Amino acid sequence: QVQLVESGGGLVQTGGSLRLSCIASGRTVGQYSIAWTRQVAGKQREFVAAISRNGVWTNVLNSVKGRFTISRDNAKNTVFLQMNDLEPEDTAVYYCAADQAWPLWPKNPAEYEYWGQGIRVTVSS
Repeated sequence: QVQLVESGGGLVQTGGSLRLSCIASGRTVGQYSIAWTRQVAGKQREFVAAISRNGVWTNVLNSVKGRFTISRDNAKNTVFLQMNDLEPEDTAVYYCAADQAWPLWPKNPAEYEYWGQGIRVTVSS
């Protein structure tokens, strides 16, 4: 069992920044790649970014490339999503997910193995 808890969301103005954290726990958590996904109301969850189990490789959605950075601190079992230059279109509930596959972007997010509870990001103005 892998458990994931997100934090760091909130309300920001256009152009602002947030850093989301995903704290993972479980006996085999080090074997999992971690993805950040997001869901706009009424739409399916979409892939945003992912990082491999050793933190060496990353993939980022084209629309956020250059603004979002994913990183991993295995010592703290935490994956971060640094979000800069936020836009209203980034407003969504953000979920982290764990899966043993790599890469994660070709896989339907609905098929990822484990999920956090989600955290809201709202970008205004």
